[in-house]
Amino acid sequence: MTPHKSGTDNLPAGKYIEVGPNGEKLEKEHIISIDRGDRLPPVKKAGNGWFRM
Repeated sequence: MTPHKSGTDNLPAGKYIEVGPNGEKLEKEHIISIDRGDRLPPVKKAGNGWFRM
């Protein structure tokens, strides 16, 4: 499964974790919570994405 890109909306509400380009965990975790209809925020490094926890 590929990570969701920053700015994606209409995803299920919940917690998301920032991952590397290949879905690998990052050294410093970045976990966010979004509500229904919210967009995913920008990632810390280009190429990263978001996975739902």
